[in-house]
Amino acid sequence: MSITEHKIQVGKLEWFYRLAEAKSDNPPVLLLHGLPAHSYTWRKIMPELSQTGYTAIAPDWIGCGFSAKPDKRDFAYTPDAFIDALADFISALELTSFHLVVQGFLGSVGLQYALRHPEQIERLIILNTPIATTAKLPWKMKQWGFPFIGDMATQDPLLVDRTLEGGSGFVISDKDLDVLRKPFLQTSSVGRALVAIIKRMALEKSMNEIATGLSTWEKPACLIWGMLDPWLAAQDAETLAANSSIEILKLAEAKHYPQEHWSSEIAEKISYFFRREVF
Repeated sequence: MSITEHKIQVGKLEWFYRLAEAKSDNPPVLLLHGLPAHSYTWRKIMPELSQTGYTAIAPDWIGCGFSAKPDKRDFAYTPDAFIDALADFISALELTSFHLVVQGFLGSVGLQYALRHPEQIERLIILNTPIATTAKLPWKMKQWGFPFIGDMATQDPLLVDRTLEGGSGFVISDKDLDVLRKPFLQTSSVGRALVAIIKRMALEKSMNEIATGLSTWEKPACLIWGMLDPWLAAQDAETLAANSSIEILKLAEAKHYPQEHWSSEIAEKISYFFRREVF
């Protein structure tokens, strides 16, 4: 199944999203990326989901990829601003209920959306996303919010290569890196947006909401976790699974961006989890 590219104007914001359609009545799957990637990070998983009967939709967050990158005076770049914008995007696509897949820093905003709108979520998949009050921004990302240093670092397209390969622990092909870094080559606004995102992420406050909410989450949910993640402790995922109804699938050799190198295993697990009867 092929992936098509689309844009949609939602209020004052233009969203870019990728779509892999399936001819079925199954709820669609919304996939939300982390930093500093965009929806292309789901390129290997989306076709496999559509082949098993699930329409896959992957937007670029506002400020990321090929979506709008408004000035921080026009868009707050706070978790609440992203949640509100995501709600508008979901409404514009007329998604009333869907499966949700999140990954990474900023993907955590998707978890906050789910906790605030549980009636829309059929099933939830969490790939290496901050989920505990102990989660911290890795030093590599924290520097993007520093005055002057961050302004310079976020204008370097090679930031994408260093972060994605550093976080995943494996080489990503030049062809794929060309697409992943392309927004940084097209406009300086993506770097400025990244600075604003880091400065206004309010991770500690968000983690309190997420940790509390997930501990009592009642919908079917599964952690798919790269156990060698250098930035997020595997113990946090294991603890959540042990103390909630959330399942866990451990990827022993994967790190922070497991979808880059374990896409087939992840897609197979996601499809099975969505199809499986829940008692």
